[in-house]
This record gives sequence, structure tokens and C-alpha cells, in this order.
Amino acid sequence: MSDAASEAELPLLFQPITIKSVTARNRIVVPPLCQYSAEDGIPNDWHLVHYGSYARGGVGTIFVEASGVEPRGRITHGCLGIWSDEHGEAMKPLVNIMKRHGAVPGIQIAHAGRKASTQRPWNGLSAMTQEDIARGDIPWEVVGPSAIPADEGWLLPRQLDENEIAQIVKAFGQAARRSDEAGFEALEIHGAHGYLIQSFLSPLSNKRNDGYGGDLAGRMRLALEVTREVRRHWPDDKPLFFRISSVDGSEDGWQLVDSIALARELKALGVDCIDCSSGGNAASATLTLVPRGLGFQVPYAAAVKAETGIMSMAVGLILDGPQAEAILQAGDADLIAVGREIMYNPFWAVQAAQDLGIDPSFDMWPAQYGWWLDKRERTFKRMGHKR
Repeated sequence: MSDAASEAELPLLFQPITIKSVTARNRIVVPPLCQYSAEDGIPNDWHLVHYGSYARGGVGTIFVEASGVEPRGRITHGCLGIWSDEHGEAMKPLVNIMKRHGAVPGIQIAHAGRKASTQRPWNGLSAMTQEDIARGDIPWEVVGPSAIPADEGWLLPRQLDENEIAQIVKAFGQAARRSDEAGFEALEIHGAHGYLIQSFLSPLSNKRNDGYGGDLAGRMRLALEVTREVRRHWPDDKPLFFRISSVDGSEDGWQLVDSIALARELKALGVDCIDCSSGGNAASATLTLVPRGLGFQVPYAAAVKAETGIMSMAVGLILDGPQAEAILQAGDADLIAVGREIMYNPFWAVQAAQDLGIDPSFDMWPAQYGWWLDKRERTFKRMGHKR
């Protein structure tokens, strides 16, 4: 049987996918998962092991967590950054370990806007307190489209003027350049969860009356300017993703119809795939008014794909291989992002292959593990033990 014939017989989840010049070995993606463990924006051994474990576990693509395009664009003192060439150079070991184990290395570039300068989640993920200051986490100025805090008790953002907006747009472009020079093969712009770009998009947080506010076109302006600048500095043959909050989750907020309009504009500017998340405009990105259930964001990915023809990525409470395969078979998305489940089980991808019945001999596992696990399985069979 030829390799092509073998690939065609695989479940869609495990068929390779090519976007521009980049081919991933399967449709499984590790989305950006903030670790809040960097120092001055620089990754360390924790990040090397973290990302290396997912590559070793068989996923197709891995996105390094939100990396600030400027220091004040970090969520916390522990967030990664890519605002200098030094930061870009420090990313190279992460790129290398992902490539070495067969995964496409990606990165998400971001600006936290009015949700910056907060605590690490295990300290509360809210506005910093005297306790945080005592441990050395000093608050910094936050900025946004309007002087509206993300929540009660949070820092009041300073409204950006047009010259400052232009500088942030340039910072996104330079972050894209550094990402390319570091060897990343996929790039995602963070336009979701109430961070800077999404706070401009949403009428809940954007009350401006200039060219960056008001109607939908005005509120989309920053997102489109950032994308245009990023595409100038990111190679045409490398895929570009854009993460959206498909809905705010409130009647007077950002709606799915707005996301579809934005996706059309992004597609025209050279975005290849829309990463469809939701909520997060106020307070923590993990707190949302959007009702949750298994695959609760899949309908957003399906609608964006159907209405615009752009590729979409589904994310959110996708628990196992059969569920992921069903989403792909229905044509609701092109890629499956698995976040917290893969933190629970870094071997989620090869476990999904087992669940879908395509790797009975553990050939898809790293050889150092697969040999032992196949032997273990044979032992169970001889014992008549059913798992």
C-alpha cells in the first residue's frame, strides 16, 4: 500500500494538513496555554519541558503561549515576551525541541491591553495587591481603547491616542519578524478574550468616537491594521492564524455576525485560519457568559468556515479522539485545538489514535515508550485482562 493510500485511509484527525508551505503531521493543535513562568519575558527550562512534552506526544502543531509585543502588553510579570531581539533569540530552543520531535512550531503574539498588569492565576488573576508588590510584582500602566476598567477593582486603562496605536501596530510587525527569525513556522495574532485587539472590537469596551471606534468598521480598524503590518513582516509562505472571541456572550456585545464580517476582512489580508474561541471581554478570560458544554465553541468555527470559506480551528471542551474526528467529519472545522485535556494528558494525540483504532502496536508513540507499551499490552492479553 502506498503512503498516499495509507494516509487516505486514516481518520481525518490523523491525516496531514498543509497550509501554505507548512505541513503538519495531523490536525491536532496545542493552543496557546499561558504558563506565567517567564522572567522578564524570557522562557526557561519549564517552557522547554512543557512544549517538548507535547511535541513528543505526537501533536501536529504547537503554539507557544501569548507573547507580549511590548513589556506592558504582558498579562502578568510571568508572561513571555517577544519585544526585543534578545527575546526572539531565547525562543530558539523551544522551536528546536518542537521540530526535533516532529511538531510544527507556532507562536501567538499578543498585547493584553486593559487586562495587563494582573496577578498570576495562583495568586488570584486579578488586579495586583500589596502582597504582590511585596513579592516584587510591581503594577504598570495599562492602556485600552477607552478609560473603562476590565472589572471592578481593576486598573483604569489610559485611552490610547492615534500615535500610540500606530506604535503598537509596528510592535506587532516587529514581533512577527522576530518570530520568523527564531524559526517559528506558524504565527497567531491574539484578537480574543478582552485583550487589546478584542477590546477595540467589542462595543462593551470601545466607546471611542474617532476612527478607531463607533461603527463596526471603526472598531475593526486596529485588528486589520495589525494584521496588515504582521503580514508585511511574516513570510507569505508561512501560515497566519487569528484568534477571535466569536461572541462576547451579551446582547449588547460582539456577535457572531461581527466575527464573520471580521473573518472576511482578515481572509482578504492573508489570514489563513480563524481560531474560534469566545468570551473574556471582562475580567478573566476563563470567566465567560457563554454557556458551556462539550464542544461548545464548535458552532462558531462551523459558521465562520461556512460563511467565509476560510479555514477554522475548533477549541473548547474537546475531550477525545472520537469527538474530535466527528467535528472534522461534519466539516465544522479544519483543525482541532486541545488545551486543558492535553495538559492533563500530554500523550492525548497518540491516545486518540488508540481510541480511533489506528495504532494497535503503539507505533505512533516515541520508540522509547512504544516498545514498552506494546509489551505491556501483550502481557494484559495473555492475562485475559480487559482495560
